[in-house]
Amino acid sequence: MTATAAFAPGLLAAHQIQALRDAGAIRSGSPPDGAAPVLQPASLDLRLGRRAWRVRASFLPGQDRTVLDGIRAQSADELDLGQGVILEPGTVTVVELDDRLNLPAGLRAAANPKSSTGRIDVFTRVIADRARRFDTIEPGYDGPLYAEVSPRTFPVRVRAGSRLSQIRFTSGDNRLDDDAHRALHAAAPLVAGAEPIIAGGVAVSIDLAGFDRSGLVGYRAKRHTGVIDVDLVDALDPSDYWEAIHCRARRELILDPGEFYLLASKESVRVPPDHAAEMTPFDPLVGEFRVHYAGFFDPGFGCAEAGGAGSRAVLEVRSRDVPFVLEDGQIVGRLVYERMSEPPRTLYGAVAGSNYQAQGLKLSKHFRKG
Repeated sequence: MTATAAFAPGLLAAHQIQALRDAGAIRSGSPPDGAAPVLQPASLDLRLGRRAWRVRASFLPGQDRTVLDGIRAQSADELDLGQGVILEPGTVTVVELDDRLNLPAGLRAAANPKSSTGRIDVFTRVIADRARRFDTIEPGYDGPLYAEVSPRTFPVRVRAGSRLSQIRFTSGDNRLDDDAHRALHAAAPLVAGAEPIIAGGVAVSIDLAGFDRSGLVGYRAKRHTGVIDVDLVDALDPSDYWEAIHCRARRELILDPGEFYLLASKESVRVPPDHAAEMTPFDPLVGEFRVHYAGFFDPGFGCAEAGGAGSRAVLEVRSRDVPFVLEDGQIVGRLVYERMSEPPRTLYGAVAGSNYQAQGLKLSKHFRKG
């Protein structure tokens, strides 16, 4: 494939990504388990390959080096993920991905952690050869992809074929400006409740009022836990890994530096079938904390027609260097919506791996439901 004339401007849907695969723009090997690539409505799950390297520090290759050049410069130890390995918190491992790209000119790609990856506090970024930015693949890129994997709180077991990241593909300009966000919200509300604040996206606030009679508002990760196998679903007892947080009369929460929290938005979020959305990066003007580093929302998330009415945004929250007070209703992020090149043929909630449709405050798929 050498051109993108067949793609209208916008984010590519699953069937368009499959067309890229069929044309050889995305090439994949065969993990030991033989698992087929998993397409979400507007993204492709990236699978870990067998080769990995424990490095001393994160790095970007820059315009004159490959990722392997950067790995060799650190005299890194090579690991074989064929049988699975345990990655400890605080370590940095670079893994060659099973997928590589040969993008046509005019088609760019972006990656981010999967929701399940973010909810267990595994920091993951995709790196391309000669890249000067993480998670960004320039038009025309032809080469391998790598994932930098760094658990922050829990030790995790990964293996060849594990899926920690997802990639999406974009033709042309597809992000909405504020006027387009207002028009889209007027046509069908993007968030439920009061009229949203729209400035650089749709404002999302924190819920510290409680989700049920118990007053549950979130979870704080425990330290010194067992290993989380990233490929196991509904397998772990939440109480072994999480401390439940309940609301107080003042409806506020003090974030302790270095601790990891799962909280949820006050608003129910809706992503129309012909759009996708992304939570914007941390804004240093709103406080000393980071929110939601696994921030991609597929078409159909929260849509009643896809079984998702009432879906909240679950937020991964970490304070930076000082304690910080969060208050109920405080704005903590913004959703930026993107146009689809074509609507997907299947919405989020109706495909394999749609674990968070109609969610309230939900832990990752690895934990047994209460």
